Amino acid sequence: MYLIQLLLPAPGAGNHTAAFARTREELIERFHGVTAYERAPAHGVWIAPDGEKERDAVVMVEVVTEVFDRQWWRDYAKALAARFGEEEIHVRALPAETP
Repeated sequence: MYLIQLLLPAPGAGNHTAAFARTREELIERFHGVTAYERAPAHGVWIAPDGEKERDAVVMVEVVTEVFDRQWWRDYAKALAARFGEEEIHVRALPAETP
């Protein structure tokens, strides 16, 4: 079993509310559930190639799945990057066990 975590732009950040809602529905349909930590967005800061500081607000979205389909997640992350107007979407897969 795997816990899949995605960092997505926070709803409302850059007017991504509709994109976030669509993504949430896709994940529910495919994985039969989703958890999104929307109440306290994380704030990222990094140095862009031009040397300027960039900032964003992101939320963690999680799903649980029996199988980690690496190619599907690569393709989905690319689709999400296009949907949200991002260079990339961070996806992390962690082995998980339930008691």
